[in-house]
Amino acid sequence: MVAEVRKMRDRDDAEDGGGGGGAPGGEAGAGAGGAKKPRLEATTESAGGLPHFEYEDDDEKAEDEELEERSREARRRYTEVRRDCPYLDTVNRQVLDFDFEKFCSVSLSNLNVYACLVCGKYFQGRGRNSHAYTHSLEAGHHVFINLQSEKVYCLPDGYEVNDPSLDDIRFVLNPRFTREQVVLLDRSKQWARALDGSDYLPGMVGLNNIKETDFVNSTIQSLMRVTPLRNFFLIPANYEKYKSPLVERFGELTRKIWHSRNFKGQVSPHEFLQAVMVASKKRFRIGVQSDPVDFISWLLNTLHADLGGTRKPYSSVIYKCFQGELEVVKEVQKSFIDKSESEDRAHATVEEEKVRSTVSVSEEVSKMPFLMLGLDLPPPPLFKDVMEKNIIPQVPLFNILKKFDGETVTEVVRPQLARLRYRVTRLPKYMILHMRRFTKNNFFVEKNPTLVNFPVKNLELKDYIPLPVPKENEKLRSKYDLIANLVHDGKPGEGSYRVFVQRKSEEQWYEMQDLHVAETLPQMVALSEAYMQIYEQQS
Repeated sequence: MVAEVRKMRDRDDAEDGGGGGGAPGGEAGAGAGGAKKPRLEATTESAGGLPHFEYEDDDEKAEDEELEERSREARRRYTEVRRDCPYLDTVNRQVLDFDFEKFCSVSLSNLNVYACLVCGKYFQGRGRNSHAYTHSLEAGHHVFINLQSEKVYCLPDGYEVNDPSLDDIRFVLNPRFTREQVVLLDRSKQWARALDGSDYLPGMVGLNNIKETDFVNSTIQSLMRVTPLRNFFLIPANYEKYKSPLVERFGELTRKIWHSRNFKGQVSPHEFLQAVMVASKKRFRIGVQSDPVDFISWLLNTLHADLGGTRKPYSSVIYKCFQGELEVVKEVQKSFIDKSESEDRAHATVEEEKVRSTVSVSEEVSKMPFLMLGLDLPPPPLFKDVMEKNIIPQVPLFNILKKFDGETVTEVVRPQLARLRYRVTRLPKYMILHMRRFTKNNFFVEKNPTLVNFPVKNLELKDYIPLPVPKENEKLRSKYDLIANLVHDGKPGEGSYRVFVQRKSEEQWYEMQDLHVAETLPQMVALSEAYMQIYEQQS
């Protein structure tokens, strides 16, 4: 113990410049010499009668400095919350547009982005060296909203503004629905009013055609009529655990389409298109026209995978809505039975060859799930009529549905020559039908102009195709009603897409093409060149 005290005295003398150890005189000497004196923590008597001093070591000093730094950082991060802000009257809701990607207009960064509520531009950060802070000084715009946390700040003062008058902006930035509101959507007949005074129907808003994106707009408007799919994506809690940008953007677009407090009567699917372009590896991109059938097939399968779906039925909301099942009977004619008979076949007669060929036909039966059914149209006539005009043939929908009666044979060439027969063994709740109008050859793409006559209501399938026997205490539901009819206009590769959809609350049909939304008659729906249809199973 004495040795420790001596060491402490020697260190004290060295720091005090040769002063009188731990005595008060040494303390004065330390002050005169300008040396830093260690802090005296406590003074006690040791067992040997010598005074015992406790000094703060280097670790304790570092800890104190760290605590002081944290306290200064906490004071710096503390943001005053005020309700009264003198700049709230400068907020201009007419210029606010939250449909585009959240990138800073200066640095192009997507981290910590704020929107100026005066001019609508996006800027990064809120500190003294940030772009938003600089913009507030240069332009005199003081009210900003964080696009992630939805908090509103006044810059350059830096305090948070908590005013209920800004809630409408938060609702437009991130629309919200309760489960009670979702249930009542299909019963509401109420119109909504935008800031410019125009009226619009929630769920029937137009979508901006950014560039050759009408195939996406028509597909999205069709899927918005599928009630379980729409209800699932209106509640973000249903899919927030799946970290998929495509799922998040599709849900955000769904909420904006059905929101009744929008500032505009239209929505831009820009963020959704960017997510599609990334997820599809530029298979579908802005500025390039694509096939809506290919797009909806890719979209449904990708959403199913991103939502954690498996091959099992009903493993995701996609399969719950659209998945059915087919029984496929495949007849394959093999060229020979056994390699050892190749020499005998070289000397065989025609009759023997026929016998061998009938024996080599094998039949395979398998079950195949489907999300949509492809229907083959009859070929158009080659010759014109007496008036030198092309004849536009017509065919009933029930005729082309015979492909799935289990008896009609469909011949395929790839991957091998085979004869197929299809039979529906499980009907989906929502059935997607695809009329194969376009055929490709080595030179160009041809479009089949055949009109399909289809019922808008009460499509009864059991009268035309054999259906599975329902289980006990179950009713066979084979009647369907049309809810969406997608149409292609113009030449192949050059035309445009539009869609007819039904609003359930009033059973009124609407024609939608990008921003164009207009009422129409059910008879006009049946006269169009149907390319893809969605039927809803009657409950």
